[in-house]
Order: sequence, then C-alpha cells, then structure tokens
Amino acid sequence: MKDEIREHDLYIQGVTKRKRKIIATRFIILILFFALWEIAGDLRWVDPFLTSTPSRMWKALIKLYAEGALFKHIWITCWETIVGFVLGTILGTIIAIILWWSDFVSQVLDPYIVVLNALPKVALAPIIIFWVGNGAAAIILVALLISIVVTILTVLTGFKEVDIDKIKLLQTFGASKLQILNHLILPASIPTLVSALKINVGLSWVGVIMGEFLVAKDGLGFLIIFGGQISQLDTVMLSIIILAILAYIMYEAVEFIEKRVRVKAQH
Repeated sequence: MKDEIREHDLYIQGVTKRKRKIIATRFIILILFFALWEIAGDLRWVDPFLTSTPSRMWKALIKLYAEGALFKHIWITCWETIVGFVLGTILGTIIAIILWWSDFVSQVLDPYIVVLNALPKVALAPIIIFWVGNGAAAIILVALLISIVVTILTVLTGFKEVDIDKIKLLQTFGASKLQILNHLILPASIPTLVSALKINVGLSWVGVIMGEFLVAKDGLGFLIIFGGQISQLDTVMLSIIILAILAYIMYEAVEFIEKRVRVKAQH
C-alpha cells in the first residue's frame, strides 16, 4: 500500500514538473522571440519602420495610456467580442436543437446553411451597415454571422453522432423527445459544445475586427486601420499583440470552463 502511495506521489510530482518545464519553455521562447525582434530592428536586419520593435511598441503603449485611450479601445473590442461570442453560441445551439428535433426542417434548411457557411460574411457587411447603422450593432452582427453557422454545423454534427442504440433504448422505455434531448443528447454532446466554444473564440475576434475595420471609430480594429493610414505601424503592431493576448485569455477561460464541466460530469 505504501509503495502504491509512493508511486502515485512520484507520478504527481513528475506531471507537475513537466507542466512547469513546459510553461518555462514557453516563456523562454517568447522572451527570445522579442529579444531577437529588438536586436533585428536595432541592427537594421529588418526595417523597424515596417516591422516595429518591442521598444517602439512599448512607447506607443505608454502614449496611448497617457492619452487615456488604451483601455477604452480594449474595452470596446472586448465587449463587442463577448456579446458576439455569447449570441453566436446560444443562437447557434438553439437552431441546432431545432434542426435535430425536426428532420423535415433539417433537410429543408440544409442547402441554405451550406450556402451561408460558404458565403464570405464580409460581403454582407455593407448591407448590414445600411440595416443597423455604422455602430456597435453592425460589428456585433458581423461577428454573429461569422460564428453562428459554424456553431450550428458543429453542434448538429455532435447531436447526430450520439449512439442511435441509446436513443432507441430510451424510446423503448417511453421517453419523450424532450427527455431524450435533456438526458442523453445534450450530456453526450458536451465535448462538441466545448469544441464549438473554442472555435467561436477565434471566429468572434475575426468578426469584430472585420467589423471595426469597416465602421468603427473606436476599438483595436480601428487602431489598426487608423495606424496604417497615418503610417504609425508601431500602433498597428501593438494592437495586434494586444489582440493576441486577449484572444489567448478568452481561450484559456473556455479551457477553464471545460475542465469544470468535466469535473462535474465525472461526479
């Protein structure tokens, strides 16, 4: 018994050590990347005007902060992304449930969903602007259109992959379609729902930035376009780095939710 406990402790220590090693390696790679970037700019291996450097981006960050604009732009983009992400996930899941519920509706709408999925959503942006104006609503709607179709297809595929024998067994015991959905389809599709959330993280950011490119007067997408127009590429690169950090944080939040859901499912 003591040997088993000792082996378990050694295993846990090994896993913890490996995680720390991975995290440390990630930080080292990141530090080396920025250090090499700074050196390349200082030694003129690359043109710092075109590629910027970490030190130039830091100065741009301090300038934006001093002007009081930094957190305003970050907050606007984050708010639009979160709203688009939540709406895309919820509405996409609801539509997927409707399509699973009715085979007739699913077969009727299938070609339309395929066409919407293949259609470049940015092509609809000018129409959306005329419909809802050139404000936050248009940006959120672009993000919603980009994420909702993928959510529908991903979640519906997960629903259809549930073991048909289990469905027939519940039907044999007289379970209604709602009971089958609540007690079998949704619990069995949790991994698919989590995958849809992870996909939507990236798609929501893409949709919001595309929308901000077209109509925004604030936000990180606006900073990227405005910085490019006035040749302030330090601001452009800084905005891209901030976007990468925010997208990573949002992805990690989804990962945290996934772990909590798995723990609850095991208990």
